[in-house]
Amino acid sequence: MKSIVTFAEQRDGKLRRPSLEAVSEARRVADAMGGAQVEAVVIGAGSGALAAELGHYGADVVHVFDAAELAHYATEVWARALGQVIGEVKPAAVLIPFTAMGKDLAPRVAAATGAGLVSDCSALAVKDGKLEARRAVYSGKAFATVRWSGEPQMATLRANVFSLATPDTSRAAKTVARTVDAASRAKVTAVNAAAGGKLELTEAQTIVSGGRGMKGPEHFHLVEDLAAAFGAAVGASRAIVDAGWVDHHIQVGQTGKTVSPNLYIACGISGAIQHLAGMSSSRIIVAINKDGDAPIFKVANYGILGDAFEVMPKLTEAAKAYFAAKG
Repeated sequence: MKSIVTFAEQRDGKLRRPSLEAVSEARRVADAMGGAQVEAVVIGAGSGALAAELGHYGADVVHVFDAAELAHYATEVWARALGQVIGEVKPAAVLIPFTAMGKDLAPRVAAATGAGLVSDCSALAVKDGKLEARRAVYSGKAFATVRWSGEPQMATLRANVFSLATPDTSRAAKTVARTVDAASRAKVTAVNAAAGGKLELTEAQTIVSGGRGMKGPEHFHLVEDLAAAFGAAVGASRAIVDAGWVDHHIQVGQTGKTVSPNLYIACGISGAIQHLAGMSSSRIIVAINKDGDAPIFKVANYGILGDAFEVMPKLTEAAKAYFAAKG
């Protein structure tokens, strides 16, 4: 029987949403292949407790690498563990979330296992028993349909694009306890996390981003206030990151993060192609700009032509009133 292997990324003992999206998509692909088996790989200290949840989202088998020495991510060790499972299972396909960890891990595993890798996929289909992937090219100006010539067919999946399956708590996955040589040329001694309470951009369902139209860092609080009213993550264009107004970790675009939220609100962002490459796959795009010729309006579902300094405070108050009434 054919198998599809997925990598389930976890952080602080919790599965990240892109991991659950990958397992959900693997289940759909497996069913389309005629009932292939879905096998998930989860690595890290305490990760054994996550096997049941992966089963609820469609995994038939969960390979667990649970050991104290696996407390922190290390590329060599994680690649060795995932490669070990791929080598034994010989799956038809391998799906990995297109997260910071996935971007680091997938190429190394692909090289080690001889897999063809298609990165940043936004759709998968099964044609004649083989996978077919859709991905953006030329900074999002076009899409390419790609097929593999051999196996395993490896793909990284863009976050927030593939829908989550409805978890079935009656579903139980078989758990396989595994070990891996934790020796590595590089050792992680500590992890300095960003301030608590901040939403991860790539997993956020709503994002409010600011650009050069905010005129200075002293006005960026308007973006943060609007984001807080919506319960959204905060993003930024490259221009203001380069200017030193905000940190690079919230940059959206070709040289920043690629996001696909349900709602993306662009405030004072002109819409350069490099920025559009990172957010054009958002489901609903709202643009606030006083320049009617700004390129952002060409991709926006809704445009507000006006001064951001006048529009944003009113929109913030309206959002607060709406969510307060909604309870």
